[in-house]
Amino acid sequence: MSAQPPPGPWPAPHEDRAAGFAPTPGWCAREVEQELPGLRLLTAQVDIAREGSLTGQSPADVQGRLRELSNRFRGAAAVAVRSEPVPSAYRIFFRHIGLDPEVVRTPIEAAVLERMIKGGFLSGGLLEDVLLIALIDTGVPVWALDAERVDGPLGIRASAAGERLGRSPDAPVLPAGRLVIADASTPLAILFGELASGHAPQARSRRLALFAVQVAGVPELYAEEALWSCASSLQSS
Repeated sequence: MSAQPPPGPWPAPHEDRAAGFAPTPGWCAREVEQELPGLRLLTAQVDIAREGSLTGQSPADVQGRLRELSNRFRGAAAVAVRSEPVPSAYRIFFRHIGLDPEVVRTPIEAAVLERMIKGGFLSGGLLEDVLLIALIDTGVPVWALDAERVDGPLGIRASAAGERLGRSPDAPVLPAGRLVIADASTPLAILFGELASGHAPQARSRRLALFAVQVAGVPELYAEEALWSCASSLQSS
């Protein structure tokens, strides 16, 4: 689809912060590139420097940032999110792949709706909070896998008939043609959907494979900034 998101304000990423950070482009199957121009995967390997559990209570600086973001997204600001350029680009992409964004909400809209229902962006543990902050700051969603359970570089392709989501014995079977994030041999996540349970980060995981999904109309700098935000927070000691 060639449509571009409408003009409008959105917090610009910090170019100076991300200047020395270089994510690795993921691969994309040729047929997917042809069908969905502009779809791109960016990845980054991160060693965890924060002490404690990834699923445990977030440190004060992370919780403070969540409170700041909760105050930013109130009332009209939260309602207007869908019309901003980056969120709008994801809405367009969802429609292009057959998802109704009014039913299956884009990550940023789902997060803001949750904020409105619960009265704030509530802490869900260190890793969950770090991913949420990056999403709210940039509009670009980031996911994390346990790097020790990833075989080779990540990319985007369609699933084959009979493939499973992950390498666990009880991994669910995927329908043919589902867009997935895969490593060298196996689908590890559904595009904009669930992660393979056997490959998700655990409380004591010390190395993560982060990936951000960029679509047409979203500047690369925003995706890089989202990954940088997660990496810098997890590497802070």
